[in-house]
Amino acid sequence: MGSTGAPEGAASAAAAGRSLAMIVVVSGTNRAGSNSLRIATHLRRLVEEHGEEARLLDLAELPPELFNPAAYADKPAELAPFQEAILAADGILTVVAEYNGSFPGALKYFIDMLRFPDSLYGVPAAFVGVAAGEWGALRAVEQLEMVFQYRHAHLFGRRVFIKGVGGVLDEAGGINDAEIRRRLAEQVAGFVDFCRRLRD
Repeated sequence: MGSTGAPEGAASAAAAGRSLAMIVVVSGTNRAGSNSLRIATHLRRLVEEHGEEARLLDLAELPPELFNPAAYADKPAELAPFQEAILAADGILTVVAEYNGSFPGALKYFIDMLRFPDSLYGVPAAFVGVAAGEWGALRAVEQLEMVFQYRHAHLFGRRVFIKGVGGVLDEAGGINDAEIRRRLAEQVAGFVDFCRRLRD
């Protein structure tokens, strides 16, 4: 599970007497080396630039034991850091790939394994869709939003859909499309403010 040290803006937040918001960025697929993870890493940096704490959850790091049918009754201890991050989050920003017209099964299974009903309850949630196709995972995001609504999350209205995602990433995993960078930056700025307002 990815994590970071203190963000650059933490000192100014502390000086203002404001505690940091903790925003969890979820790479919503368990595919190793995914484009979702690259986008999620970029989003984590953007959150930190706003002086908040960011934690990256990569579903590729979920313990294999979690996918044993016995895990429904006896969850593996290795799931605990993921669960604790979700419970501690002041906001959750999920990168959603489109697999067969929907979001990845591993993401739904992860949500199913989270503690019910307190996980996701009342938590601000935002979404970025990524896909090779033309619609940038629009259907996948909208289907996942229904799951989050069922769990009583507070949905943030500004979504970003990245079509042809492989073409907007360079060899180092950076985003080479200025328009996509702008849209992600605007989304994160708005979402951070949304999280602060709901928390305060």
